[in-house]
Amino acid sequence: MSRGERILQEQHGTTKKASSFYENQMLHYVNDRMTAFIAEQGMMYIATADSSGNCDSSFRAGPAGFVRVLDHKTLLYPEYKGNGVMASLGNILENPHIGLMFIDFFEHSIGLHINGRASIIENGQLSQLKLSETVMDDLKEKEGNRAERWVMIEVDEAYIHCSKHIPKLKQLDKKIEIGTDNEKQKGGDFFKTKINSK
Repeated sequence: MSRGERILQEQHGTTKKASSFYENQMLHYVNDRMTAFIAEQGMMYIATADSSGNCDSSFRAGPAGFVRVLDHKTLLYPEYKGNGVMASLGNILENPHIGLMFIDFFEHSIGLHINGRASIIENGQLSQLKLSETVMDDLKEKEGNRAERWVMIEVDEAYIHCSKHIPKLKQLDKKIEIGTDNEKQKGGDFFKTKINSK
């Protein structure tokens, strides 16, 4: 619990309610139900900050199960080819704290928060992680050479995001080309920010 949380809970009389949440809903690892939930997800949101605390949020997606739970304290996800800015990875270099948010909009209308510490793993370093043969085969078979690098997270906290305000959506088919440079598929200049855009 942060100092800010504690101050606001005291100011607004929610200390007892918050304590119950910490005791009953917050873990310092991912349990088996959380692991199964993550294996079903094809997207997540991430939050990072640089060494000065300037925040950035971003979206990550891939085939269902693209985020792997290596054990109850360790997650691994691929970084596919992007716009080259590397804002999230740059933040991780300066400040390893990361927040992951998985939301199932399609079946359970529930969310899962995971907070922890991230590190960047280059493809050539995967063998140094001493991953099981099963995991390595899974990475090769399902990812091939699409991942430019990986992010490994040491889990500090894992807890529910209640379903109360999560809408239930219908998933439609869309062909997704992971790592494409096709401007149309990437969205082009949708927000008209180029200097000569009208």
